Amino acid sequence: MPLTKEKTKSLIDEFKVSAKDSGSAPVQISLITERINVLSGHFKKAPKDYGSRQGLLKLVGRRKRLLNYLKQQDADGYSKLIARLDLRK
Repeated sequence: MPLTKEKTKSLIDEFKVSAKDSGSAPVQISLITERINVLSGHFKKAPKDYGSRQGLLKLVGRRKRLLNYLKQQDADGYSKLIARLDLRK
């Protein structure tokens, strides 16, 4: 379940650090979070889709590693990002 180009572009515009930014940690984390949210909704309709569940767990692990990296590099940016994405409730 890929994200639409419009949704991807809006997320990049919202979380970019510089003018031509498309791969910084905040952008990657926001895109992965959106994919996780889409997959979570999918599992309400298809609870036995184990292949997609495995992909979801990989995405969660990747997001966790990126969040740890961001926390080490920029603690203030990390706290702002998790507040904006409504993570770690």
